[in-house]
Amino acid sequence: MDQKKKQDAELIQLVTFSIGEEEFGVDILKVQEIIRTMEITRVPKAPDFVEGVINLRGNVIPIIDLRKRFGLETRGHDKHTRIIVIEINNMIVGFVVDSVSEVLRIPANTVEPPPPVVAGLESEYISGVGKLEDRLLILLDLDRLLSGEEKDVLSLV
Repeated sequence: MDQKKKQDAELIQLVTFSIGEEEFGVDILKVQEIIRTMEITRVPKAPDFVEGVINLRGNVIPIIDLRKRFGLETRGHDKHTRIIVIEINNMIVGFVVDSVSEVLRIPANTVEPPPPVVAGLESEYISGVGKLEDRLLILLDLDRLLSGEEKDVLSLV
């Protein structure tokens, strides 16, 4: 198989979720699990986008509201709200999203580099934009979603 065909055949496996009207995807290998919302314990003096912590099977995990992280209007949790538990740089973090859509496999060659601003988000958080038949999927770079300083703060939560 020549290099071009091999690249065309390469698939990226993503967990897709929604925040507002936008659809996002993250690498499935980074996702540990997806859970329903549970009671979140607030943490004094935590950064604004940190909702608090949860106890997940004996592990205390900081919970980040992606709506707040992206500077979007906050809204209450409902029956579709989920927490995506992810490992970033050896740290387990939960991200609150409006809903989880599906697991998708998309060809690597359908992903383009991000334009400077996508859906009002800085491109620094975005690894690319996946072109699907009828929609665009914003691929998040989880490692860049939190600055080094913010990761340090979260490790203290």
